[in-house]
Amino acid sequence: MSVILNLSEDHRDCIQEVTNVAMGQAGDKLARLLDTFVVLSIPHIAVMAPSDVAMALQAIDSNKSVSGVCQGFIGGGIAGEAMLLFNDTSFADLAKLMNYDDELDKQAERELLMDTTNVLFGACLSGIAEQIDMDFSFGPPMVLGQHQAVSEIFDFRNAKWEQALVTEISYELEGYNVQCDLLLIMTDDSIARLLKKIDYLVN
Repeated sequence: MSVILNLSEDHRDCIQEVTNVAMGQAGDKLARLLDTFVVLSIPHIAVMAPSDVAMALQAIDSNKSVSGVCQGFIGGGIAGEAMLLFNDTSFADLAKLMNYDDELDKQAERELLMDTTNVLFGACLSGIAEQIDMDFSFGPPMVLGQHQAVSEIFDFRNAKWEQALVTEISYELEGYNVQCDLLLIMTDDSIARLLKKIDYLVN
C-alpha cells in the first residue's frame, strides 16, 4: 500500500511544516548573502506522478528559456532530490547583487547559478535534517541545462518512481528581476521513514 497516497492530514501538515521552516531558512540565508529582501510564495505540497511533475514545472515557469540544477540527498533511509528552476532573465541582476564585474558569458552564468543553488539547497536540506534530528549526505549539484525549455532540462520519462511527494516554493528578489523555483521530491520509501521519524519526535 502506498504511504504517499494514504497520507493522513496530520502527517501531511507535519511534512508541510518541516519543509516550510527549511525553505524559509533558505530564503533568509539568500537574503543575508545578497543584502536584499526575498519574497517567498506559499509552499505547495502534492502527490505527483513523473508526468505531473513535468506539467507542474511547465506551469510554474512559462518562460521559454530557463536553467536547471539538481542535487540528491540521503541519510537514515531517507533519500530525495532537490531541483532548482532558474528564470534566465535573472542573471544580469544576480551578477549585480553578487558584485560580479566580469563579462556575463555562459560560464559566468553557470557560476552564479551554482552559487545561488549552493545557498538554497544547503540551507533548505540542512534545515530539514536539523528538524528531524538526522544527518544528510549530499551528492554534487549538477547543472541539467542552461537557456533551454523546461521540457528539455527536466526529463521524467525514465523516472524510476511512480508517485512522489513534491514540495515547491518560489523565491523572488524584491526590486530585481530574479526569480527561481525550488522543488523537493521524495518517493514512497523515504516518506515512510520520514513519517516514522516525525512520529518519534512528536510523541
